[in-house]
Amino acid sequence: MDLFEETPNWEVKLEPILKKYKGKKHPLDYKNTYQLLVMVVLSAQDSDANINTISPALFEKFPTLESLAYADPETFKSYITKVRNYPTKLQWLLDVAKTLQKDENIPLNMKELTALKGIGRKSANVILRETNKPAEGIIADLHVIRVAPRIGIIKEAKDGIKAEKDLMLAIPKSIWSEIGMAISFLGRETCRPKPKCEDCLITDSCHYYTTQIQ
Repeated sequence: MDLFEETPNWEVKLEPILKKYKGKKHPLDYKNTYQLLVMVVLSAQDSDANINTISPALFEKFPTLESLAYADPETFKSYITKVRNYPTKLQWLLDVAKTLQKDENIPLNMKELTALKGIGRKSANVILRETNKPAEGIIADLHVIRVAPRIGIIKEAKDGIKAEKDLMLAIPKSIWSEIGMAISFLGRETCRPKPKCEDCLITDSCHYYTTQIQ
């Protein structure tokens, strides 16, 4: 970070990735808000690719929250056994379905989303972004937790809550809705654990590149 630039203008510095990824759909292959909710819960500590693989059969059997609210737990379980930590997620989703009953009852604000079982701030931020609702935070998934400190936006954080809090202090609210997902896509595609700096659009503003590579 430039010592003479006490408050970096991250909105300007991150513009190239914001432009590239703005509005790009989340990698979870959902078709509606109900599917998004279920898939976000299932994807915790699991891969989006795995959840995309098991979801078509799951949603064919349980096409709505209402169908899930009255699901036989053993039947439901048979569709998600390949998901990490599925016994807990099964209970969470059945609880959410019984609480909400219908798809149109899915809340689209941070307070009510995070009151549901299995929905933390990261999941709620994803749902709000994908449904075009005003941002109440910044998506801080494992890619963001790795990449944001590498760029130099925040110091290293061990968990998403701390990373999100620091990002919210560093980044103007006007880009909250898109910046988390933009950094996540950068981390998925370019800024991998072994980064492909030669393909990166923001090397000029990256702490890692300017101190380690150049």
